[in-house]
Amino acid sequence: MSNRRIAMITIREVIRLSQESKLSGRQIAKALNVSRPIVSQYIYDFKTSGLTYQEIINMPDDVLLDIFENRKTLSSSLKYQKLQEQFPFFSKELKRTGVTLQILWEEYIRQNPEGYSYSQFCFHFQIWKNASEVTMHIEHKAGDKMFVDYTGKKLKIVDKITGEEKEVEIFAAILGASQLSYVEATESQKKEDWIKSNENAFRYFGGVTHAIVPDNLKSAVTEADKYEPLINPEYADFARHYGTVILPARSYCARDKALVEDCVKIIYTRIFAPVRNNIFYSLEELNQAIEENLDHHNNMFMQRVKTSRKQLFNEIEKSVLLPLPAEYYEFKKFSNLKVQFNYHIELREDRHYYSVPFRYIGKQVTVIYTQRGVEIFFNNIRIAIHKRERRYGYTTVAEHMPPSHKFYSEWSPERMTNWAEKIGDNVKKVVQEIFRQKQHPEQGFKSCMGLLNLSKKYGDDRLNNACKRAIFFNYYSYKAVRNILERGMDKLEEENEDLFSTLPEHENIRGNTYFN
Repeated sequence: MSNRRIAMITIREVIRLSQESKLSGRQIAKALNVSRPIVSQYIYDFKTSGLTYQEIINMPDDVLLDIFENRKTLSSSLKYQKLQEQFPFFSKELKRTGVTLQILWEEYIRQNPEGYSYSQFCFHFQIWKNASEVTMHIEHKAGDKMFVDYTGKKLKIVDKITGEEKEVEIFAAILGASQLSYVEATESQKKEDWIKSNENAFRYFGGVTHAIVPDNLKSAVTEADKYEPLINPEYADFARHYGTVILPARSYCARDKALVEDCVKIIYTRIFAPVRNNIFYSLEELNQAIEENLDHHNNMFMQRVKTSRKQLFNEIEKSVLLPLPAEYYEFKKFSNLKVQFNYHIELREDRHYYSVPFRYIGKQVTVIYTQRGVEIFFNNIRIAIHKRERRYGYTTVAEHMPPSHKFYSEWSPERMTNWAEKIGDNVKKVVQEIFRQKQHPEQGFKSCMGLLNLSKKYGDDRLNNACKRAIFFNYYSYKAVRNILERGMDKLEEENEDLFSTLPEHENIRGNTYFN
């Protein structure tokens, strides 16, 4: 076996034992019967080559040996030095739309006819790229993607009065090509905060990327999947407003998240560390300090590409971002609901009911609501729109009501009153009063239905007695009667009830009407 072949086997074994077995230089030297200085030199050459261990495994012996034997000669070569000086320029140009290494080599060889062949050109550039700060980043085209995530560690704000410390989330966004970054503190990772931070990042950059790449956190992805993740409808709606698309990082695929993870590491050094001894009493104070350090970070030179993130952004990325929409995004919530038999849907967050055209009774509809309004859709067609109300009650549009000859044949106040009368006179009176208090009779159907169905659980006599007690206190509602039954108050002796009716009148004694 030739000395060259023996040297190649030794090099590969040194790298393998160092990378896979994690042995020290002393242990490797002993295992291979090679001097420690030679082991140290091979490990150093490997680390400075810019190559990964996986690339070393699949590389031909002669190419790998040339790299290790000729690195010093190569670095002193005038031809190589001339090429290497252009690598930062090449890395910036590759971020432009349509630019490839083939195009850059053709331009290079026209100016340097005696220069490297295309394969050597690509090889030397790959080595330089792997050893530089721009590893993993050169492939990103300008304006293509914005990577977003939260940092694992948190910062704190302090309550001025109590002195209590509260941890806050730190949102980070980075552009793929220029690596221009945006950072802000938020109260939580809830959807509202998450979407607002994404919007603030776009506003900071002054434009919109063609895609957003989040990790699979709950505020962004409802169901994580390597191939077809399910995007939260609120986040998808935000993306539509800004004319972009959500492309979640693939689960267990570190390469998809490498850029933002590297950004987070730098944030710890350039933002967390400088503010570590400061006390902040509000998010506003903390974000002001973050902004100052963020500007310093974005204006610092990246050594290998010989420019700052801000300069690189202005040169290659700013002009290709999509324009910002004229209006800020109004946060929306989404809910899938079934239209009830009284042709209303219930927005449980507010305990309020909104009408839809009666023909959609029993249908599943999509409800989209904001701080100001409620929109209801069926098969992607809007069938109703209402002003949002923040109190218990009904919002009913007259046009949504069914023709009486159709609707009242099945449900009517008369039918429910007759049903109540069969249970007891007190039940009948409560039902009549519920209908009397409603603007539209249909609004009382659900309460009355619930009231009448209580007889199935408690029996007619107990329900009638409970309604009697409710009438005495002017409590005309399903919930009042249900509470009386649940607490067994309908079983109290009548003498106790008479006690309330015979109390002497006095200005400091409240009558039953006070609680109405």
